[in-house]
Amino acid sequence: MTPGAGTAREFPATALAGPYADGLDLPYWEGLRAGELRLQRCGECDLWIWGPRWMCGRCQTFDPKWTAVEPVGRIFSWSRTWHPFIPELAGELPFVTVLVELPHAGGRRVLGLLAENGDGDVAIGDAVAGIIQQPADAPWPVLRWRLASSTTETERGTER
Repeated sequence: MTPGAGTAREFPATALAGPYADGLDLPYWEGLRAGELRLQRCGECDLWIWGPRWMCGRCQTFDPKWTAVEPVGRIFSWSRTWHPFIPELAGELPFVTVLVELPHAGGRRVLGLLAENGDGDVAIGDAVAGIIQQPADAPWPVLRWRLASSTTETERGTER
């Protein structure tokens, strides 16, 4: 089901949402529960790291720290999906997957779903803001992205 213009789309939960059994990405998910986007940053060389790693790929220091990052960026790449690759999203077609480059995290790129109607205009370089949604049928919140032009300052403050 697609929302009207300006409405944040709330996708159903998928089996993919939540931490892996090894616990490596647990601080990311706990951050979402706390209303923050958290990525790893090496305490030795300051390299931002995503996806999660046990050690820094640059200086080989173990146990990078998790740091809150402002969830704003620009679309680096995107794809509109018309096929129900994930059964839980079959009723949400079309939807747009975005790869967002985060300037406040050394340009690291995070993948996610765009919360707007899947038929809308999207372009590489569009500004986006992250929103954290808690699906009713899931134990873990998820990060979604909204085009910055459709996100007011008030919404940004309450949805993060």
